[in-house]
Amino acid sequence: MRPLEGLRVLDLSRILAGPYCTQYLGEMGADVIKVEPPGHGDDTRMWGPPFVGETGEAVYFLAANRNKRGIVLDLKSERGRDAVRRLVAGSDVLVENFRPGTLEKWGLGYAELSELNPRLIHVSITGFGQTGRYRDRPGYDLVAQAMGGVMGLTGEPDGAPAKVGLPVADLNAGTWAIIGVLMALQARHTTGRGQYLDVSLLDSQLAWHVYAAGAYFYDAPRPERMGSAHPSIVPYQAYGASDGWIIIAVGSEKLWHRFCDVLGLTIADDPRFRTNASRAAHREQLNKMIDAVLCRKPAAEWLDLFEAASIPASPIATIDEVYTDPWAAERDQIVELPHAGVGTYRGTGFPVKASGTPAAPTSAPPLLGEHTAEVLAELGYSAEEIAEFTAGDQG
Repeated sequence: MRPLEGLRVLDLSRILAGPYCTQYLGEMGADVIKVEPPGHGDDTRMWGPPFVGETGEAVYFLAANRNKRGIVLDLKSERGRDAVRRLVAGSDVLVENFRPGTLEKWGLGYAELSELNPRLIHVSITGFGQTGRYRDRPGYDLVAQAMGGVMGLTGEPDGAPAKVGLPVADLNAGTWAIIGVLMALQARHTTGRGQYLDVSLLDSQLAWHVYAAGAYFYDAPRPERMGSAHPSIVPYQAYGASDGWIIIAVGSEKLWHRFCDVLGLTIADDPRFRTNASRAAHREQLNKMIDAVLCRKPAAEWLDLFEAASIPASPIATIDEVYTDPWAAERDQIVELPHAGVGTYRGTGFPVKASGTPAAPTSAPPLLGEHTAEVLAELGYSAEEIAEFTAGDQG
């Protein structure tokens, strides 16, 4: 049995943070019903290229919408809002990412919905949260990375600030939303009531600051852009071999001595480099010595030597190299499911391997409105009413 079986999640979200959250709630066993507007559906159905399959499915949409039944409702119409209320009455969790005040304008705010279903857990994901001076600003991943300090710490020291190569603000907020849902479900066992969860992209970015925030709080030297280097641990960054780049992570004094042995450097007990703190203080001098040795051999040869010495090191893999590595299949990190438009859907696997209640994918991402008739029938609508919905008469 999967841990969330028997629970229903109503997904009113779109783009990435909300869909990412609900995809994995579905992987844990919840019945997820994704509501999309008529016409184009979730915005990410149009975000491409790439588009794949005979029906031209956007890879962006496919990436975060499996394990869901998809229906089309116009929430600007009373008929659509009535269907949402019926869904809420039988749901455990609602996830949405409308701008603050939108659902209240439609009579679908938490105050109204919790009266209809006091056990409802309502998750709102926005750029800046429901309170504070930035509440009404539109929120995007790039904005959150910039305002949240991530771009200010990413990039080469003499280069421009850079965003992370993946939409980490969206993904981080979606992950915190999952944590919040599991927290609220546990609390509901005691209280019998649901609650409102206010999740923001910007808050979620700040939760990543850890020691960087500590430097500010204790008025210590602030971290700055350092490329792949670490502000506290040396050597711990990317280095160039004769034919490409590798990373090396020397995170202890034992590893430091092994590292020097592999490189043939007689500096392990040099006062400039004896401790991690002294190595950090003489980082540039040390890196010049390391670079002068590493450039003499190809990356594969160095990696073999480091592996033999149990020194953490790795190539810098491309996406192709990640998923062609047999490890990905051995760890069930590639999911394949039948899909009506694509043929075979492929996506990334659930990252937690549970011994007792493992998560498992159930279905590929839905086509637009694929399950509208099925879900409306479950809600008690007549065949005639369902025909009006599916014909697009949502007015």
